[in-house]
Amino acid sequence: MSEREYTQGTWPHGFIWGSATAAAQVEGAGHEGGKEDSIWDAFARIPGAVHGGHDLEVADDHYHRMPADVQIMKRLGLDSYRFSVSWARVRPGDRAVNPQGLDFYSRLVDELLEAGILPWLTLYHWDLPQTLEESGGWASRDTAFRFRDYATDVYETLGDRVTHWTTFNEPFCSSLLGYASGVHAPGRQEPRAAVAAVHHQHLAHGLAVTALRSAGAEQVGITLNLTNAIPRDAADPVDIDAARRLDSLANRIFLDPLLRGAYPADTLIDLEPYGLPDVILPGDLEIISAPIDFLGVNHYHDDLVSGHPDVAVGDSHSGGADRESGSPWVGSEHLTFPTRGLPRTGMDWEVNPDGLRALLVRLGHEYENLPPLYITENGAAYDDTVAADGAVHDADRTRFILDHIASVADAIAEGADVRGYFVWSLLDNFEWSYGYDKRFGIVRVDFDTLERTIKDSGLTYAALVAAAHAG
Repeated sequence: MSEREYTQGTWPHGFIWGSATAAAQVEGAGHEGGKEDSIWDAFARIPGAVHGGHDLEVADDHYHRMPADVQIMKRLGLDSYRFSVSWARVRPGDRAVNPQGLDFYSRLVDELLEAGILPWLTLYHWDLPQTLEESGGWASRDTAFRFRDYATDVYETLGDRVTHWTTFNEPFCSSLLGYASGVHAPGRQEPRAAVAAVHHQHLAHGLAVTALRSAGAEQVGITLNLTNAIPRDAADPVDIDAARRLDSLANRIFLDPLLRGAYPADTLIDLEPYGLPDVILPGDLEIISAPIDFLGVNHYHDDLVSGHPDVAVGDSHSGGADRESGSPWVGSEHLTFPTRGLPRTGMDWEVNPDGLRALLVRLGHEYENLPPLYITENGAAYDDTVAADGAVHDADRTRFILDHIASVADAIAEGADVRGYFVWSLLDNFEWSYGYDKRFGIVRVDFDTLERTIKDSGLTYAALVAAAHAG
């Protein structure tokens, strides 16, 4: 697409342009205002778990700088801000509701509405209260019901002003990366616990959808990080089966229960040794498949995959290298991820914008009851350089964003029902096990002074949004 088409393409009426963050990554105030440990606070204290021994205590200090950050969003012309609520702040230790914690989010919502920005709320972006982990975490079925109660508490305070509710962000990461590979909090390497966590998070989602809708929520959905599983050799049965298994564990184990009310037959067979059938109780799948109003799609890269263990390895899907000997690919531990010679981001993830188009079109073809789609995360980490005048000329990130937005336009032209795009992320932040070493923001944060600087990518995105509104 030409530069003109990037900014003046035809977008559906009401198309939403936004940006996103997560509570644990930006808020700081790790133990202020009544907040107690989340699993990420505890995980960050494990030697070697997080790059540089970094923690979440200050992060971007968004907790204290929130009004000024909202003004940055307004300057960028955002239609919507996707943020998450910290369970550990709202219900510390999952005990009684903490009024100070809810007050922060109430003030955030008011600031957004005053600025003309739609609040897009995510209930779970990985920060489970540590006390719940100590009683079993997501491997325990009881956690699903506790999540429903937490969701209800948040709605009781914010439901009069928040219309868009996301239950979970990327359950792949908080289940398989957290409980199988150990690269994410809580850092467990227990395949059976990981499989149980997948199902219990599905159950928690369904319980919350029903509770929120009963309370009057207008729009309720979930966000999944999805990939294209591409066999290294499309004629090799071993590689074809590797792509099938990757697609099962990265995509269909989430999409099918939510949209079809059943786990894929091959997934049930592959995960039978890890107890998947055993954790499914009568009535669970009816709860899990409660209709949703939207599906959030997070996409950063495709996955070229092989079943041959001797293939040269490139990147690893959704979360980087496995911690120690762990693997998120329960039942498929010998998957390898060769490179296909494409450009790479600072995360060593390949850059292939057309993969986003292909994914969006595929979803519409394979799921008859697919709700409207929103790109709830898309972006890239690069090593930014600050110029002498303080500007950040992040040409690679700018190109990444423009090219992926162009692919969204292409998908819409092919019939995909995409109604919004949220760039990840608004701010440089705590990038999970990478600490503060990786920068995704369209706004730079100096982690010494906490000063904010809109990067060239942010200025370009703001111009694109303005042009889309005008066009």
